[in-house]
Formats: sequence, structure tokens, C-alpha cells
Amino acid sequence: MNVVVFAKWVPLGTPELDEGRRLVRGHDDGLDAGDEFGIELALQLTEADGGEVTVVTMGPEGAVAAIQRALAMGAHRGILVTDDALAGADALATARVLAAAARRQPFDLVIGGVESSDGYTGTVPATVAELLDLPSVTFSRRVDVDAGEVRAERQTAVGYDEVTCALPALITLTAGATEPRYPSVKGIMQAKSKPLDRVTLSDLGLAAADVAPMQSVVAIEAAPEKPGGEIVEAGDDAIARIADLLAEAKVI
Repeated sequence: MNVVVFAKWVPLGTPELDEGRRLVRGHDDGLDAGDEFGIELALQLTEADGGEVTVVTMGPEGAVAAIQRALAMGAHRGILVTDDALAGADALATARVLAAAARRQPFDLVIGGVESSDGYTGTVPATVAELLDLPSVTFSRRVDVDAGEVRAERQTAVGYDEVTCALPALITLTAGATEPRYPSVKGIMQAKSKPLDRVTLSDLGLAAADVAPMQSVVAIEAAPEKPGGEIVEAGDDAIARIADLLAEAKVI
């Protein structure tokens, strides 16, 4: 089984924006913790059935750190898509790039996180599935692959649904779906010799117009501070005041 896993290089500290309202990358950036669950599942599947795990990320040269960690965990190869034209790319442009990168090798399964910790749109994996014409099983809390099928427990607000679809397919994993392994010293050393391709838009058959952002940030404002709470002192009217506050909050 060949598995493609999407990984993202994200700020691990407090994100900051520059004057152009773009994310400022720093020295504390690294692999998004949510992507480690997908890498772990991919490793478990290939260890059981054979095949390779290819990790794909998009970003500046520093984003290679996300791939290097995945390779140290045990992934077999990595693809870094880096191009000046990708600066400011939105969710749709990102999906187009990731889909094109996934097509560079045969795959049975594509795995992504539910959403990135620096983006929170949650739309990229489903968009990639549409571009690749794949069925998608999102918000999976448990996944089994057998006999050419994916069987997943899909997280819902009231529990989970059991979903089955044929391979190839795309899935996203929720936190806790697996227990990601730590890179070993041996794994870190082996990662240095594993294949890592750096590709540009032209290598993927894409042009700058294909990734031109259709969205832009026009303004940024600080979130309003929450007003202080009210302390109800014990007294004859305390119960009535509490009842009034609960009524205002529509609790009663």
C-alpha cells in the first residue's frame, strides 16, 4: 500500500503578521502536531502491508523541517513544493498544489489532518479529494484498511458513524486517532539519506495564475476584551439578582 500524507510547517509559538498581513515565520516553527496522527497511521499501514509513505508539504525552504521530522519518524520519501508565486496562497490554491503533488506517484490512500493549527479552515483536504476525484472520509477517529476498502469511525456531535468506501480514497484524522511515535536517533540519521524532492509550480504543471489567491485579508482588529464578571454579594436580594442574570443569559 502506498500512502501520501499531507504535512504542514506551522508556527509553534504565538503567530504574528507582517505589514502585508502575512504570517511571520520564525525559528520555533515545526511540523503541525495534528499531522503526526496521519503520519503514524500511514506508517502502521505500510508496516503491515508493505508499500511506501510519501509526505508532501508546501511552503518556503524552511518548511523542509516538517518533512524531515516525518522522515525521522519513518516515512520513506518527501516532496516540498516551494515557489515564490505561492506567497499568500489561499485554501483553494493550496489544495490545487497538494493535489498536483499527490499525482506525482501512485497511491492507494491520501491522509490529512482535520485542520491546521495556523489556518483552521478545515476545507483543504475535502477540496483535494474533489480535485483528485476521490471519496473522502473526514473526521475519522479510527481507521482500518482491508481488502481494498477503508472502514472508518467518523466523529460526529453525538458519537460516530461507521463509514466504508473503496480505495483509493482520502481521509482526515482527528486528534487521538493514533499514538504518534517519537523519532529515534537511528531514524533521525536515516532521514538524512532518504529521497526529498523540491519541486516548483512548473514541475507540477501549474502556472502562477492557477494559484493566484481569490481571497485577501483587508483588515485585522484585536478581539474585544471580555467585560469583567459581576460578583453578587450575599444578601436578601442575591437570589433575585442571580435569577435575573440567568434570565439575561437565556439559561432560564
